[in-house]
Amino acid sequence: MKESGKSREAGKTKWIVALVVAFLVCFSLVVMVVNSRKPEPLELSDYDRNVKGAAFVRANLVLLEQMIDNWLPNDLFWPTIFLDNMPNFQLGQLELVRYNLRVLRDELTRLRTTDKIDRLAEEAFTAISNDPRRWWFPSAESKWKLAHDKLDSFYGNLLAGKSTFYARADNLATLMTEYASLMGGINTRLMNAPGDIRAVLIDEEDAGGSGGGVEVVQVDIPWSEIDDNFYYAQGAAYALLASFKAIRVDFHDILVKKNALKLLDKVMESLQRCDFEPLIIFNGDPESIFANHSLNLSGVFNDARQKISSLIVALNQG
Repeated sequence: MKESGKSREAGKTKWIVALVVAFLVCFSLVVMVVNSRKPEPLELSDYDRNVKGAAFVRANLVLLEQMIDNWLPNDLFWPTIFLDNMPNFQLGQLELVRYNLRVLRDELTRLRTTDKIDRLAEEAFTAISNDPRRWWFPSAESKWKLAHDKLDSFYGNLLAGKSTFYARADNLATLMTEYASLMGGINTRLMNAPGDIRAVLIDEEDAGGSGGGVEVVQVDIPWSEIDDNFYYAQGAAYALLASFKAIRVDFHDILVKKNALKLLDKVMESLQRCDFEPLIIFNGDPESIFANHSLNLSGVFNDARQKISSLIVALNQG
């Protein structure tokens, strides 16, 4: 009888352990799936169309709000610490916001380079420059919140006429040049063939050359970073698309005058095509039955970059 009772107790213990393990597994899967969902395409709203720069600033505020709500790259706890796709997506999104705020501070809010830097734009950029993986003292989220608050105050000043936004062709060309530079670096990481050493074609102009050809460089991409680069590029493309939607509003008159509105729309079409979700990120050979998703994304991403280069030429003409 005693042995039978012990067997029943052991059986109950095993069932309890099994149920706990099953619950933890299900809980982990649900949490990881929920936190792996990419944000919906950003649609601009709640901004004053009569104020130049309102759409651009508002777009960056929304991007910051998304990062504040669920920032993953600095997670230290189970189970989200095991995620890497969305954290890299968010890091790409962050990098684009940093580019936007730097150009806002240095160019878009000043008529001349000798003009005083807008204090709120400066403080927003300083806050967003914090270490994105920092968990405490200060946490990344607290700095993104500070950047949001400063940018929101700048937005209020812009509506009240206390801050300025110069929607000029030269300022837009500067912003496009920054975008092209960022996209060039990202595209280099995407241009992967199988193996650890990748042969990548770089425009000589980007490489500092003066000719009109290309230069072949060797880039060492560990296989474990292939999906990281893929989602980082998608995050940057997502934030770029949101920025271009705002640019189309704030610089509409300039784009029409430079006959560049259709070209900008083509850039946005290319960026929209960057949003696809393979079940598994493969990096197959050209003759392989498996796709090379990095190269597929690179082709669309580089198409957008080339159109941006054409847009820069159009803006600098006349």
